[in-house]
Amino acid sequence: MKVALLQHTPQPELTIALAAKLCYSPVGIEELSGRLSASDVQAFLDKILSLGHQSVLEHASFTFGIEGISRACSHQLVRHRVASYSQQSQRYVTFKEDNFPQVLPPTIAASEKRATLFAQAMDACAAAYRALIEDGTPAEDARFVLPNAAETKIMVTMNARELLHFFSLRCCERAQWEIREVALEMLRLVRRVAPTIFRQAGPDCLCGPCPEGNMTCGKIADVRTFFKEMT
Repeated sequence: MKVALLQHTPQPELTIALAAKLCYSPVGIEELSGRLSASDVQAFLDKILSLGHQSVLEHASFTFGIEGISRACSHQLVRHRVASYSQQSQRYVTFKEDNFPQVLPPTIAASEKRATLFAQAMDACAAAYRALIEDGTPAEDARFVLPNAAETKIMVTMNARELLHFFSLRCCERAQWEIREVALEMLRLVRRVAPTIFRQAGPDCLCGPCPEGNMTCGKIADVRTFFKEMT
């Protein structure tokens, strides 16, 4: 898996601070921009985040390139509807190798028996796919035999507000392992360019009780330490 932050709003924290400050100021945007120092930006962002004034976070967006994830993972990812996606198409991209790129879950890789069963199933899917293509089946129909394990590539754009929501759900210990890995890497990347906005980003248990009730992972202390020390 590879996650890269491709683009983001220039000076995202300044942009958000300006948007928030404008709501409460009688002066123009240019004058506001000249008044805000780096310390002012941080202090004002801390204030608006503590007040829950999150609509201004939508003025900063972040675009990621994600490669080497499974279709099972991308199906979960695109359920976050306040985002834009562009995904490698199985309709227009035909796999020409002996096998298609695929993701092997760790729980299957840990067992020789499971890994063998998995490999046999993937080989059968690949063989059926190649046979269908060679017989003249359009790729858009041959792809029906490809499994959730098939690798995909996708570009994702989210604004800062949606990213905070995404991290609250997908950084949780109870999130599916693959999308959690994606979310953690996305969080590491955005913390470097917007540290104040994303300082407290992560699962909901970082700032309160676990919302999972009886389904809790039971590791709140460890989770809080992990995100506090994340680099």
